[in-house]
Amino acid sequence: MDLSGFKAYDIRGKVPDQLNPEIAERIGRAYVQVTGARKVVVGYDIRLSSPELAEALSKGLMAAGADVYDIGLCGTEMVYFATFHYEMDGGIMVTASHNPQDYNGMKLVSKGSRPVSSDTGLNEIKDLVPGEFEDAAESGKQHTLDAHSDYIQHLMGYINTAELKPLKVVVNAGNGGAGLIIDQLESLLPFEFIKVHHEPDGTFPYGVPNPLLVENRESTRQALLENGADIGIAWDGDYDRCFLFDETGRFVEGYYIVGLLAELFLKREPGANIIHDPRLTWNTIDMVNAGGGNPVQSKTGHAFIKQIMREKDAVYGGEMSAHHYFRDFAYCDSGMIPWLMVANLMCVTGKSLSSLIDERMAKYPASGEINRKLEDAGKVLKAIEAEYAPSAVSVNFVDGLSVEYDDWRFNLRMSNTEPLVRLNVESKGDQALMESKTKELLDRIDSI
Repeated sequence: MDLSGFKAYDIRGKVPDQLNPEIAERIGRAYVQVTGARKVVVGYDIRLSSPELAEALSKGLMAAGADVYDIGLCGTEMVYFATFHYEMDGGIMVTASHNPQDYNGMKLVSKGSRPVSSDTGLNEIKDLVPGEFEDAAESGKQHTLDAHSDYIQHLMGYINTAELKPLKVVVNAGNGGAGLIIDQLESLLPFEFIKVHHEPDGTFPYGVPNPLLVENRESTRQALLENGADIGIAWDGDYDRCFLFDETGRFVEGYYIVGLLAELFLKREPGANIIHDPRLTWNTIDMVNAGGGNPVQSKTGHAFIKQIMREKDAVYGGEMSAHHYFRDFAYCDSGMIPWLMVANLMCVTGKSLSSLIDERMAKYPASGEINRKLEDAGKVLKAIEAEYAPSAVSVNFVDGLSVEYDDWRFNLRMSNTEPLVRLNVESKGDQALMESKTKELLDRIDSI
């Protein structure tokens, strides 16, 4: 039994080798054994293999004695929502997010939508999967749960509809699940939606929905320009991340959206804690300090961010990878709340998205994340540290290697799942310096 699909934060692998109905059923049984859950939410994404895997998973959960609350085709955040809103014992989402078409996976949470990751039960589940299981004395039952209405109502609580004005909005679901939610929000918002790759389609006729890939952005950009739209939004398949485009068709790095959302939350709750990751930091720290908040750094990754948010009771946390976390959403990430809040801000200020972020991009120009495939990533990190750390103002190892100078900084970290290093560089108001240092570092990495 190939269990290499078990990762640090979730389960993700090729179908049927690393994930199939037999393994899915066993995961359900092991999940109940490890967590003791008796009421479990199950949802699934648009991939062709997802319904069958969700059915097998549910069979295993019920055989172990848990009741299953089936919310059907949905996004990952709807499983999070249903788990905390209806006070369930846990939830499992069948999804492989933006992985290739022949992959699938699962994201698991326990009570309160706390993540089940490698250090909070996922390894124990993995260890149990190949073993023998006994059926519970009494099997669980399956219930159908329609969470859409309550979920939509919750989303609307983040904005003030009285402040909204007509906007022309391009929405690109990438044939994932986001289009279903846009259709339900449409009657509640004074926006005109231009819908691109809108219908759920697990064959992914226009490619797997992953707006981080440059080649996947063109359809959103074209629709923006052709329709003279005010803003564009694109999602990954399970829509727990959203990516924004301004009215010029420019892709907006998630880093700058973190600062905008932090500023908005601090106007509502002065002095609040805001969590950020170590890859790009200066713009976020500057905006949080200016808003009277407290910036708190966390290691990259949803399990770490959510843990620190709970410890600090942070109102909001954001990663440059377009994961945005909200205290009132059980500290979970949502791909719907961010764009709604940004659109609300545009309506209130009367400013375009470009004018909201241009000043920040000029003040803290950033390289965006650059990946390099390497045979020995650890060796490269040590060599770069030896060369750059001695003359730095500060060095930290919260997540990989972060090195700061007076006018520029960089973070270099190893991927958790691939033989890659990931580089991010930013400067203080000097685009040319940022670009030259990025090239210098990449040349040095390539030469080691």
